[in-house]
Amino acid sequence: MKFAELLERVGDAPVFRTAMLVTGQDSAVDIRRQLDRWVHGEKVVMLRRGVYTLAPRYARTALHPFVAANALRKASYVSLQSALAYYGMIPEYTPVTTSVTARRPEEVDTPLGRFLFRHVKSPLLFGFRELQISPDQRALLASPEKALIDLLYLTPGSDAPEYLGELRVQMSEGFDVMACNEMAARTGSKKVVRGVRTLQRLWEHEEGYFEL
Repeated sequence: MKFAELLERVGDAPVFRTAMLVTGQDSAVDIRRQLDRWVHGEKVVMLRRGVYTLAPRYARTALHPFVAANALRKASYVSLQSALAYYGMIPEYTPVTTSVTARRPEEVDTPLGRFLFRHVKSPLLFGFRELQISPDQRALLASPEKALIDLLYLTPGSDAPEYLGELRVQMSEGFDVMACNEMAARTGSKKVVRGVRTLQRLWEHEEGYFEL
């Protein structure tokens, strides 16, 4: 396969897998060898074995980190600080893209950044949806309520007022407090329920924003 043919096959796709390139005329082994040559030639960026994106100067679309996260680990969705920052609920810049999965936890370093996958039990894989995160890219992302629930669930001591104050959570427009309470109860975690209740009291006191 020539590089021009790769560009034609990939098209506007911001990320692609080896399987997309295998046809009756090309073996998977040959494709992998060619991809390795393009990676070394800085024409293609390998996110992990089998998952690639075009180098910026060849890409029609700049790869969004949320799309990369979905591609790096199937059956996962972006959540926790990454989603909360996306919704404008926390002010901090989040250099690591964090996702939730029922599979084993993992941290993946790529040329495009670091990706963290946190483990939860399968019954807790709810409250996410596919969103249009750029004009031509979509990704699986936790709702604002579930992103907060995931953070409280996976963080030790997250029901402490001191921790919640340092987090500086701001209620986003359209945030559904009732749905958040229902999700908290669904986790079966008393810590999460207490954390949500503490946040509600602080939000009511500070009119949607607080900093202890």
